[in-house]
Amino acid sequence: MMETAEMAKVKGFREVRAGKYLTFRLSAEEFGVEIVKVQEIVGVINVTRVPQTPAYVRGVINLRGRVIPVVDLRVKFGMERIDDTDRTCIVVVQITRDFHEVTMAVIVDEVSEVLDVKEDEIDAPPEFGSNVDTGFIIGMGKVNDKVLMLLDIDMILSSREIGLMDTVAKGQ
Repeated sequence: MMETAEMAKVKGFREVRAGKYLTFRLSAEEFGVEIVKVQEIVGVINVTRVPQTPAYVRGVINLRGRVIPVVDLRVKFGMERIDDTDRTCIVVVQITRDFHEVTMAVIVDEVSEVLDVKEDEIDAPPEFGSNVDTGFIIGMGKVNDKVLMLLDIDMILSSREIGLMDTVAKGQ
């Protein structure tokens, strides 16, 4: 049985964050990221590959004069990489980790909508044991008969990976 948000708080999980979430799809799964972290959404544009970066780093984009690193969320989450479609989107986000802010972009299969997720609609993330890292999942949202994974975009990448994104953006 899933835990309620209140039970999760008591057990020491991160504080559940009710609010507005941008929802998107990767394969058949639906995810959500806090809208306050989203700077903009653009269609697929030319991504310049950067040599010797991990497979999940698609490359960089030039967005109005700013070089922004791009992460392929499918690859980062261990899913099969697919060709971009007319529904593929690039979501530009601002992440903060260890007092370090980085603007980066994530490629998703398609953006769905913005949902207002209430605290009582969020269950604790599932536990899969110590071998599976789910630290980037805030909780499981249950909205309009849908279940979506609410992501903590700040935790998708490790501190080392965030440093890499910063380095890629600066071209060093």
